Amino acid sequence: MNRTRLAPGVGIVTVPGGRPVLRTSEGEFLRVDTGRVDAGALVNRLTAGEKPPHGETHAEAHSAELARLVAAFEEAGHAVTEPRRPPLAGRTVHLLGDPVLTAPLSRFAAAEGAEVRPATADDVPALAGQRDSAVVWCLDSPVRDGLWDTADRLPDHRVAWLRCHREGVHTWIEPLASAPGDVTSAHVRRRRLAATAAHRELAAYWAGHRTPDTGPHPSEASAALIAALLTADLIAWANGEPHRRTALPARRRLRRVDLRDLTVTEHPVLPVPEVAPLPAPTARAAA
Repeated sequence: MNRTRLAPGVGIVTVPGGRPVLRTSEGEFLRVDTGRVDAGALVNRLTAGEKPPHGETHAEAHSAELARLVAAFEEAGHAVTEPRRPPLAGRTVHLLGDPVLTAPLSRFAAAEGAEVRPATADDVPALAGQRDSAVVWCLDSPVRDGLWDTADRLPDHRVAWLRCHREGVHTWIEPLASAPGDVTSAHVRRRRLAATAAHRELAAYWAGHRTPDTGPHPSEASAALIAALLTADLIAWANGEPHRRTALPARRRLRRVDLRDLTVTEHPVLPVPEVAPLPAPTARAAA
């Protein structure tokens, strides 16, 4: 029989002389009204994951109330029924790019239950429309013009699209895109060009008009950090991205990792609306 336990990150705090208090995964404290149920029986049920021993007659006398209380914990998301399903179970993650980043990401995604498959740029068009799939492309270099154009169309076919690339000492982790209208790599490039006075220089840098790369390449620690952040975005996608009041949603978040000291900064980013074409010139205007 499946057992019910407190959800990850959730705990029950017993205040001396007072009623038990629930500490949620968000760090909030909520008072628990146990009614006629013994607080010790509730804690035992949600930590041991089993009904109290038969000898605990007081708890057994109120077993129906205890069951309703446990069900209320489950309904509110504060308790889960084991066995716990890995967050990426049933999902397929296609990985492309440089092994220094894809190798740790492959391990992390597989550990969370994903089926990980290597892919190439030529495989991307055929991945459109695959259910419960994500494409993650990791580069230890800037993105050359046009490289991600085909992958940018994956969200229109309900395939999740996630990517990162390095520019000098910074690795950029772009927003997760999983549905039509989400932020694509083309949107990010336009937003970054619009946000800097050096837009001509940045465009030239991306186009390859630059001196040879001098690194630094991701170290084992920085590669693990980047892979962990990408895995967190994949989990947000698999979970339907539940609301978090303290952070930007994965679909609207551009992150920059400084490879020198492993600091991470977040920047909100929105999609760029399509621009209507200019009207065709009239004969009078042409004259």
